[in-house]
Amino acid sequence: MASPGPQTDFLEPPTGARRIRSIGPGLLAAATGVGAGDLVATMVAGASFGTVLLWAAVVGTLVKLALGEAVGRWHLGSGATMLDGWRRLGYWATGFFGVYIVVWGFVYGATAMSAVGLPLNALFGGLPVGGWAAIAGVVGLALVWVQRYHAFEKFMTVLVLIKFATVVFVAILVGPDLPALANGLVPRLPEGSTVYVLGLIGGVGGTITMAAYGYWLFAKGWKGPKWLSMMRLDNATGYIMTGIFVVSMLVVGSTILLGENLTESDSGLLTLADRLGALYGEPVRILFLVGFLSVTFTSLLGVWNGVSLLFTDWVRAIRLPHGAKAAIGPDVENAVVAGEERTAAGGAGSTAAGDTAAAGDERGGGPGRPGAYEAARAERSLPFRGYLLWLTFPPMALLLIGRPFALTLVYGVLGSFFMPFLAVTLLLLLNTSMVAREARSRWLSNAVLGISSVLFAVLLVTDVYSRLT
Repeated sequence: MASPGPQTDFLEPPTGARRIRSIGPGLLAAATGVGAGDLVATMVAGASFGTVLLWAAVVGTLVKLALGEAVGRWHLGSGATMLDGWRRLGYWATGFFGVYIVVWGFVYGATAMSAVGLPLNALFGGLPVGGWAAIAGVVGLALVWVQRYHAFEKFMTVLVLIKFATVVFVAILVGPDLPALANGLVPRLPEGSTVYVLGLIGGVGGTITMAAYGYWLFAKGWKGPKWLSMMRLDNATGYIMTGIFVVSMLVVGSTILLGENLTESDSGLLTLADRLGALYGEPVRILFLVGFLSVTFTSLLGVWNGVSLLFTDWVRAIRLPHGAKAAIGPDVENAVVAGEERTAAGGAGSTAAGDTAAAGDERGGGPGRPGAYEAARAERSLPFRGYLLWLTFPPMALLLIGRPFALTLVYGVLGSFFMPFLAVTLLLLLNTSMVAREARSRWLSNAVLGISSVLFAVLLVTDVYSRLT
């Protein structure tokens, strides 16, 4: 039988005003998921259809909020990580994720660095975009390498507030048409808008980084069903801010660029910056570029930290029992969060990547047992730092030679599979006894996850079809 859980009475959820001060992981997850590509997609939708598709941006925000809440609920309700849940489903789940995270990291590393290089080049010049991109990658590597979660959260929160304030200010400055905004809340599908609607609902803010949310909860010391209320406030704050941010970008695109045939690349944001400068002066152009830089750099830093945590846990989980042999549930301490004490059962030599559990009984000796995920050690582990290097240096080759078509195709197809994979697996896991009763899905959560699964499946088919034809 598993030994009693760790003593965490001192890790009690905050009350009153302290709840607001404790918000953090949700801001990181929401901010990391919105990068330059999402800004461009929203801007192009606004330029093409005005604010008619505002309803799609709102629905998209609600879908991501529900998915983020489900990820957090799994971690808090099961005491296990997302990778633990996937290994319970079988090697097909962890195998798919292992291939995906390696390919994704290589291609996205170049994408993220290039996105940061664009505003740096526009603001400071001196170096080509590729040069600034390489510098951004190395700076991100250094910051994530030396910082621990609490310092990382504070730094990211400042960047999130800068990007939020700058884009919302620009949206107010351009003078949104309030009646048109209200009219945009009525669902409509103008001719040729289906692809944009699907992108706004399913694409903006929806990436692999959504799965990192639970790891940031553990890094902050949140664990157990008693944290569900705090997690929901935290997650809702992050995605409500993201929703306001996306709507602001839609307003800017529809007001400044309506009717223009824009490029759907990150450089389209430079076109918008130049137009803002021509209309409102150089200070506004610079302000928007600072916001653009904050968007791209928060996305880069969030990926460098969050996805490296996911890879670290994959290294641990892939060596543990899968399927019915995986011992997971609220009565089994699968993870040790920041602030918890490990029991002697784990041994002093246990690492974040974990050791193979004893044959036949993965439950071991409770928290700190061989195979347990240890949040406090993860950021210092070899897999974490190895993946950080993988995100930073090999992708620099793509900055020079561009993306080979075959690699881009594999990256795109695997990426299209991830969001339906996440939604469907959460739907399966959150209706089992692996989750504490108060954290299990009820009819509303099941309905939202079910609808999201169908939506992401439609997106998968349309995206794969567009790539192959």
